[in-house]
Amino acid sequence: MRPETLNPLFAETRDLDGVGPKLMKPLEKLGLTRVRDLAYHLPERFVTRRAIANLDEGGEGEQVIVALTPTEHRAARNPGRGPYRVLAQDDAGNICALTYFGRASYTAKKQLPVGEKRWVAGRLDRYGDMLQIVHPDHIEKESAAHMGRMVEPVYALSEGLTQPRIASLTAQALDRLPELAEWIESSQFEREGWPPWRDAMILAHKDTNERARDRLAYDELLANSLALLLVKAEGRRRKGQALAGDGRLRAKLDLPFEMTSAQKRSISEIEGDLQQEAPMLRLLQGDVGAGKTVVALAAMLIANEAGKQAALLAPTEILARQHFETLRKMAAPTGVEVAILTGRAKGKERESILMGLLDGSIDILVGTHSIFQDTVNYRDLGIVVIDEQHRFGVQQRLALAGKGKRAPHTLAMTATPIPRSLTLAQYGEMDVSRLDELPPGRQAIDTRVIAQERIEDMVAGVARHISAGQQAYWVCPMVRDSEIADIAAAEARYAALKERFGDDVVMVHGQLKPEVKDANMERFANGDAKLLVATTVIEVGVDVPSATLMVIEQAERFGLAQLHQLRGRVGRGSEKSVCVLLRGNALSETGRKRLALMRETQDGFRIAEEDLELRGGGELLGTRQSGDAAFNVANLEQVQKLLPAAHADARLLMERDGGLTSKRGEAARQLLYLFERDWGVQLLRGG
Repeated sequence: MRPETLNPLFAETRDLDGVGPKLMKPLEKLGLTRVRDLAYHLPERFVTRRAIANLDEGGEGEQVIVALTPTEHRAARNPGRGPYRVLAQDDAGNICALTYFGRASYTAKKQLPVGEKRWVAGRLDRYGDMLQIVHPDHIEKESAAHMGRMVEPVYALSEGLTQPRIASLTAQALDRLPELAEWIESSQFEREGWPPWRDAMILAHKDTNERARDRLAYDELLANSLALLLVKAEGRRRKGQALAGDGRLRAKLDLPFEMTSAQKRSISEIEGDLQQEAPMLRLLQGDVGAGKTVVALAAMLIANEAGKQAALLAPTEILARQHFETLRKMAAPTGVEVAILTGRAKGKERESILMGLLDGSIDILVGTHSIFQDTVNYRDLGIVVIDEQHRFGVQQRLALAGKGKRAPHTLAMTATPIPRSLTLAQYGEMDVSRLDELPPGRQAIDTRVIAQERIEDMVAGVARHISAGQQAYWVCPMVRDSEIADIAAAEARYAALKERFGDDVVMVHGQLKPEVKDANMERFANGDAKLLVATTVIEVGVDVPSATLMVIEQAERFGLAQLHQLRGRVGRGSEKSVCVLLRGNALSETGRKRLALMRETQDGFRIAEEDLELRGGGELLGTRQSGDAAFNVANLEQVQKLLPAAHADARLLMERDGGLTSKRGEAARQLLYLFERDWGVQLLRGG
């Protein structure tokens, strides 16, 4: 149960004064549906305004506050098309136009009566020979509140919201903040000189207050670290089952390559975990092509050797089917039964799979989220492997953990290299194994950057490539055309390439029907189609060794991690592979450095570290994923600066300060609910 003192913060935004159905729509677009959301909707920046006695004292482009008296209202000749101007003069007789567009002119008529002095706040600019303020931010009758300097927050908006309105709603939210006990360890709190939580919330909306902002970011990181530690602690408390494999199935594997030392080391670490009664919770982090699937198969075969079943969870149907085919072929000499279950399985096919899981005739199940539905039950599930684990939340992992007679072991995998400094933020509850070397014989991929205007040369190159019996990918950043005319759309590019190559071209993107997508993918995988036009749906897991050319259009629009993943779709066979990055003309300095780095290295871990440097305070890990909650308060710089201390503080609370049952722990329990990491609380007995 959420602590009662927090209930005012979780009241709906519609309960605030002035919020009706019309205003709720733009608020919902911003995710501001509760009072808490508004309180944590921190300003993006602050505007400092200077009060001036007359317009002569103001500089062009400056934010000012000045007393003006309207002298004339001028409507456009064609109402609704041109601007509406209110001519006004200051105390020295200088003239300024207060300019409005659209429906805002109605406001001007009410707020600026001719002959009555008003205090106007806004940006002073010049239009032709006349000074003007476009859409003044504030118009007031009284001056006292705005004398001197005025610091004003600027919030992210959506259509239908204004800065004054969001500021008013935020002020109402801040008025509802309760006084909460301190959850930060006392010496850390004093050392940093941070304000108490409620004060920090108010200060963060008033001015650029680094200490207040850091404190709120630390709160979020502490909540995340604590929740992940609770997951780990609960996993160790749960009754699991020790799995000791005898090696008989693994000995039958007939791999066409020698495993790397990193693969052998990771398998050894996993085997050691499986022999413990406490359920394993380990992350296998491997670069593109580092051989995670082999390690995962070895882990699942250990469970099979111990008489248990295994399940592999993939985020998409394409990836699930790819894993199924790969595992079925690799495991064929062992005699284990591998099956696949996705949302498309219906009727007798689905019933047969469910029966096979119950009677134990299916040893390894591969599937999408369907495999943790309530109707799916196992005879004795020993291990769960979660691929591309960043696509799944902690709650989904916990749902799978409840499928076995005893808590199954969990091996999570990701092909997205993550800088070591951010590993705690994403995987603080897991032990980590790294595949940091590629299998022998893997050739370097020749990466080239070509200007977009040479696209016809690129199409001719693809034609030569196909004529030589090779296959190729062509990746576009969007499915359909946007308002930005120069963004290539997969459908438009597919149509153009189909005119040139006919039935040799197929298309895959996330908006296609699953059966169409699978059929096209299958045609490409078995060689019937030579060119696959796609969006980033092929970013992970797609494995077609005979595809040796990757073309990425508008490459500067992709993040480095995405480019690295996409490039990893080629170079999977013995033939030399090429990745061509088609760049637009509007290339920023950061974009230029990113593309240069792609040419320079194929080391995903180095790319991740350097991408972190290039992005600076950008969004954590590039694009947000759909699984674990993203950080809404802490930016990347704060994560790097504060996360180690937050993680250490969480450990201190759990190991020294009595966990959530102590006085500080009670406050920390409120913190978990405040940041909606309460799944960590739910794990506790009686929590």
